[in-house]
Amino acid sequence: MAPVLTGGCNCGAVRYTAEGPPLRTGLCHCQTCRRETGSHGMWFGVWNRGAVSISGETSSWTERTETRHFCPRCGSRLFATSDDEEIEIRLGTLDQAPSKLRPDYELWIVRREHWAEPLAGTAQYPGNRSEG
Repeated sequence: MAPVLTGGCNCGAVRYTAEGPPLRTGLCHCQTCRRETGSHGMWFGVWNRGAVSISGETSSWTERTETRHFCPRCGSRLFATSDDEEIEIRLGTLDQAPSKLRPDYELWIVRREHWAEPLAGTAQYPGNRSEG
């Protein structure tokens, strides 16, 4: 039986269910993710859109590569979508700590903080994966 992960925003107005393991997981150190999280980066998992169901209304804004969705009531950043058939879930929004998941790669390592060591065993990209 495939694992089912659930999550949502802080106030409960938006909920989601992701069926099966993610296609991949990553850490991003880009400026957009820093601003979105108010931290040094973002941890995310990518699923096929068909594996994720969402209830509740989100607001969104579009950035160069994707549309980023958040709860309009509490402001929790939840997931991002792009033109392809994938959805990128912010793993900090899962109901249970995603302790069994580990990042496969890091993006925008040129912006990684000097005190943050590269994560051993992960692919390292200077920008987005599509850029090299």
